[in-house]
Amino acid sequence: MLTKSSSLMRLVGELKKLPGVGERTALRLAFHLLKSPGNLTALSEALVDVKEKVRACSTCFAITENDPCAICSGNRDAAAVCVVENSQDLMSLERSNAWHGVYHVLEGAISPLSGIGPSSIRIAELLARVEAGGVSEVVIATNFTVEGEATALYLTKVLKPTGVKVTRLAHGIPLGSDIEFVDAATVQWALQGRNEL
Repeated sequence: MLTKSSSLMRLVGELKKLPGVGERTALRLAFHLLKSPGNLTALSEALVDVKEKVRACSTCFAITENDPCAICSGNRDAAAVCVVENSQDLMSLERSNAWHGVYHVLEGAISPLSGIGPSSIRIAELLARVEAGGVSEVVIATNFTVEGEATALYLTKVLKPTGVKVTRLAHGIPLGSDIEFVDAATVQWALQGRNEL
C-alpha cells in the first residue's frame, strides 16, 4: 500500500524540515517528484553537488565554490567591509549594485534568549580582519530586528576602539524585516544613506 511506503514517508519527512513546508505541501512536492523521475534525479544530483562543492569563503565566510570567493579575490574596495548576518543578505545587497566593497558574513546574530552570544558568530574573525589593517570603514548591515540591533550595538562597541569608521545602514529598510526580502532600490537607498554610529 502506497501510504505505508517508508521511502515516500521519509521523503515527506525530509521535505517538512524545509522552512515554510508543512505536511500537505511536503506530500504534494513528493508526489510531484515521483511523477517525473527526471526531476527527482536532477534534484538529487543538485543536492549532492551542493554538499560536495559549496563551502564558506575563508576570508568573508560567504558561501562559495571557490576559496577565496569571487568578491574577495576580485577588484573590490577591501578597505570597506559590509557586515551581514548571512549569505542571503549578501546576495540582496549585491543585487542592488550599490556596494563596491567587500563583505563579512557573521553566520547569525546575537540572541541571548536562543543562547547565541558574540562568541557563537564570526565577530572574532571580523575583529582580526580590522586589526590586521587596511580596513577604513565597517558598514553594519545586520537586519532591523531585535537580534540584528543587538548585534549592531555590540559590533559598534567593539569596533570603535580600533579607530575604524563604523556606519550602519540607513533605516530605509522597514523595522522588523529581513534584508533578504527587501527590493533592490530600497537596499540601494539604505546603503547610500548610511550614518556613522
